[in-house]
This record gives sequence, C-alpha cells and structure tokens, in this order.
Amino acid sequence: MNELTEFCRNLKKDFKPKIRDPTKPVRCWSEKDVLDNKEVDAFVIIFRTRGCSWSLNSGCTMCGYFNDSMWDKVSDVDLLTQFDKAMELYNEEKFVKIFTSGSFLDDDEIPLKVRKKILIRLLETADKISVESRPEYIMDKKLNDIKNIIKSKSFEIGIGLETANDFVREHAINKGFKFDDYKKAAKVIKKNKFNLKTYVLVKPPFLTEKESINDCIDTVDKIKEFTDTISLNPTNVQRNTLIEYLWKRKQYRPAWIWSIVEILKESKKIAGNIQVKCDIVGGGSIRGAHNCHECDHIFLDAISSFSLSQKINIFNNLDCECKDRWLDQLDIKDIGFGSIIDL
Repeated sequence: MNELTEFCRNLKKDFKPKIRDPTKPVRCWSEKDVLDNKEVDAFVIIFRTRGCSWSLNSGCTMCGYFNDSMWDKVSDVDLLTQFDKAMELYNEEKFVKIFTSGSFLDDDEIPLKVRKKILIRLLETADKISVESRPEYIMDKKLNDIKNIIKSKSFEIGIGLETANDFVREHAINKGFKFDDYKKAAKVIKKNKFNLKTYVLVKPPFLTEKESINDCIDTVDKIKEFTDTISLNPTNVQRNTLIEYLWKRKQYRPAWIWSIVEILKESKKIAGNIQVKCDIVGGGSIRGAHNCHECDHIFLDAISSFSLSQKINIFNNLDCECKDRWLDQLDIKDIGFGSIIDL
C-alpha cells in the first residue's frame, strides 16, 4: 500500500457518518442534457447506499461523497423505498441518470434483484439510463443481465478514469486501478453494445495549473477511441478529503475557469463527434473552480451552453481583467508545486 492510500485511509479514521434515513434518497432533480442530439430534461436520482467500496477502504483524494453514505448495509427494502420516493418526483423524463456515490454494478451497494426492479420500472417510460461503476464491477454476466432488460433502449456506463496517466492516478488521485483496467472495462461495454462515458478530473492535487491542463488534454486524446462521451469534472473541495486538508493549509486552489474553457476548446477539437461536457460543482465559490468572482457567472453560463450545444464559438467573446493573473499562473509551471492560492 502506498503512502497516499494510507493517508486517505487515516483521514477517515475518526470519521463518524451522520445518522441518515436509509429510506430516503440523497437527492433527486431534473436538469438539461442531450438525448439523440436534442436538448431534453433528464431526471437524476442519487441513492443513499452503504458507500463506494474503494472509499470504505481508502478512497480518492478529492471524493467526499462518502459523507452522504450510510457506511453500513442498506436493505433491499430500504433501497426500493428510496426508489419509490424518487419516483414521486419523476415526470417521465426520457433520460434518467442514476448515481450511488459509488458503483451501480457493485452488488454490495445495489444488489442484483434491486438493480433489475429499478431498471424494469424506469424503462416503462425512459429511453436512456445512465449509471456509474468502477471497472472491477463491469463484467459480461452483469451486462448481459442488463441487456436482457434494456432490449432496444440506450444504456450508458460512466467510469471515473480521471486521467490516462497511471502515475498521476496513483500518486495524486489514489484511484485504485490502472489505465489498462479502464480499457478492459471499455471493451466489455462495447462488446455488449452499451455506451461509455468517461470522467476526466480537472486539477488533481500536486499538479500546477498548466500541468493539469496538459494532463486533461492528453487524457482526452488517449481515450477518444474508447469512449462515447467525455465529462470534464473540475475538482471541488469536499469535506474530509485530502483536497480539503491541503486547501485549509493554503496548499491547494481549485482550477481557474479560464483553464476549464481552454481544456474544453482543445478537447472538442481532438474528440470530434464525441460529446464533451462539463458540470462544475460549486463553480464560482472558493471551494469550486473560479476566476475573480466578477466574471464567474458569465463563464459558467458559457460552459453550460457549450455542454448542450458542443459549439466552441460560445467561448469566443469571453474576457476579463483576471486573465492576466491566470496567465501568470501558467508561467510558473516550471517552478510551482500545485498553484498559487487566492489572496
């Protein structure tokens, strides 16, 4: 076990999860997305499960989703009750996204029987379902079971690869798997004629702003042959994580939104017809990706519009006086470690 894995584990040593109601999902809402090249409403469900298996063991440096997990087994009955309560808010959106803060295909999080009941009911009205999973749970038998339920409907599996660089993934993110594991899972997904969405992390700890930009663009180039959608995920400072540990000590700053725009423009050129999108959690706040705060909302709106339209020219007229400060950050790439904090 490397030192980073041990450090992430020790951060949770004294963590006590809040008392949660296992019969209520974390959250449900409707948002805009794209289905069959058209802008549609998508319904989002976040189940409250025992938590991500890797997080319970050690966890990724930036991920604080375990804060909302039960850290104990959630019964089949409780999971289905969560689903029933979520469906009270469902307006028969054709696109449904399911999150568990872990892996939908992990039987310890979402047992097979529960998985089947959820999918069967949703497919009465939904045309596309999107879930997430770590690579180790993506196997032929599980996908065959799903294929028998899905029939001709669309099914998407998201994998949090974060970076194509194994060194960065191990020593900055502590992801617990290698690029080869992602590629093997991608082949299983394609074999079963499902879609793959790949999450790429913007600004892991210990990388300068410039290094992070280059790492994202390099990753997009290396995954374009495997994936159908690329989702750029800028790091935000979540509670009880290594990122927060560094941030509180003024040793980490979330990405500049200027950087994200640069990554999106270059990624779209590389990816071609592959959908490139970005959802900035906490954007504009000190814990999320931000510029000078004066221009944040303009940039965030442009990124949301790009994610739906895929038109790079949306970024053409973006400007602000803070651009020079961002460019200064990029100039220190050879002497910096991480990035300069906001003063």
